[in-house]
Amino acid sequence: MMVDLASLMGLFDTYWVLLVGVFLRVGAVIFLAPGFGERVLPMRVRLGLAFAYTAIVLPTVSPPPTGSPYVMAAAEVTAGLFLGIALRATIFALQTAGSIAAQSTSLAQMFGGVDGEPAAAYGHLVTMLGIAVALSLGLHLRLADYLIASYQLLPAGVPVSGAGLAKQALALLGGSFAMGFRLALPFVVGAFLYNLTLGLMNRAMPQLMVVFIGAPVLTFGGLVLMYLVTPLLIHAWAASMAGVLDGQFDGLR
Repeated sequence: MMVDLASLMGLFDTYWVLLVGVFLRVGAVIFLAPGFGERVLPMRVRLGLAFAYTAIVLPTVSPPPTGSPYVMAAAEVTAGLFLGIALRATIFALQTAGSIAAQSTSLAQMFGGVDGEPAAAYGHLVTMLGIAVALSLGLHLRLADYLIASYQLLPAGVPVSGAGLAKQALALLGGSFAMGFRLALPFVVGAFLYNLTLGLMNRAMPQLMVVFIGAPVLTFGGLVLMYLVTPLLIHAWAASMAGVLDGQFDGLR
């Protein structure tokens, strides 16, 4: 009986370590994921979501190999932070696109201050819109699949290659900025054409105060461009977000 009890206690210790490790990975992802990791959500809500997703993911995870629990904790936190940053990079792309678009037009001070973070106002608008669209498309379900699939790439308790992690993180952040610029490209082109036209008018008629004519045109044109481009921008961003949720990261082992 004592032998059976000892084996049962050893099994309990193994699954207790596994529970803590899964929570560390899931918690890091939840605190960075779009929609779930926003500062407007109370900390208790985010903690509750982390526990809920841990309960979903835990039955699908195989017990880790025997080893130091501290090594496992470090590996799980590192994996969770990387997976969370991969999702947060899509929000960086929206914020970058919003900042570029706002600085290219006269919309920088419109719709601002919705979540307390220092960012361009149009960036707030498209960020909140993107999060709403992502949640309406089932981000809460896709996130569970994303967390479960992560253990196929990064098994529980196995340290991640530092070189591979740095390479993938750099690629993610660089791709996020490039995507943000691509999303804001219509605004950049529109601002370029506006300034080019204004410069030609100023050279042709130096006495004309082209700024007084151009400012209303820029504001109206920016609003029209925002109305036309924002749905396409969000559609392209949602496709990129789905790609991150389905993507594989090579070179991490």
